[in-house]
Amino acid sequence: MPVPVAKTLTGEPYSIAFSVGRARAVQCHYARVKMTTRWLMLGAAAVLATACTRVVNGTVAAEFGGVPNPSGVDVERALLDQSRMQAITGGDEHLTVIPSMDASSPVDIDTLARSAPPQCRFVYADTATFGPDIEGFHKTTFQDPPHGGLISEGAAAYPDAATARRAFAALVTTVRSCADSSAGFGLVGTWDADDRSLQTRPGDCGRDYLLKSVVLVEVTYCGFPDSVSTIVMSNIAANLPG
Repeated sequence: MPVPVAKTLTGEPYSIAFSVGRARAVQCHYARVKMTTRWLMLGAAAVLATACTRVVNGTVAAEFGGVPNPSGVDVERALLDQSRMQAITGGDEHLTVIPSMDASSPVDIDTLARSAPPQCRFVYADTATFGPDIEGFHKTTFQDPPHGGLISEGAAAYPDAATARRAFAALVTTVRSCADSSAGFGLVGTWDADDRSLQTRPGDCGRDYLLKSVVLVEVTYCGFPDSVSTIVMSNIAANLPG
């Protein structure tokens, strides 16, 4: 091993300015790699090497934001604002909304969805997750770059409770099929479901779903403890009728 590298790894002072600069560069590179991996686990493709972030090859469904819907539920108002998410995650000012990932319509990441087994498309396609009968929708993704954390909150409203139950039941069936596929370990991991909730745990990431009345809520995350998702979910649920 070269002496400068050996001394840097063992903590010996060797050209301190160079070592600090190199360490920061390595730390930045590691954070970007970790964030990129976690984006893929959450089902989003992002360009993280620059200051901006964009969705690649995405298909956006019809807009729902601000349009009255038969469900009578404003899902956008039910979701938590940035200050609440900062407080719950502990990210404070480092946790910010990714502008291109704040949508009032489902987004499918076509390139990744096509590469996955059909039963696993839900990881990359909101339309496969929430189904075709949505009357209202909103989803926001937050990033915490210093800690390599990502978390999203989303909710879909349906015309009635029966339709919402069918959408949730279809999602549980889809997750079960994906878990049994060759891609199941990496995309679903361990999972559990009951009559109104669903959780998957691929690696250090997670996807949580809750059915409440006419609304299906989703929280996805990487780099945060499970308890953060639980708190976010319970706060959203408290804002919903039923």
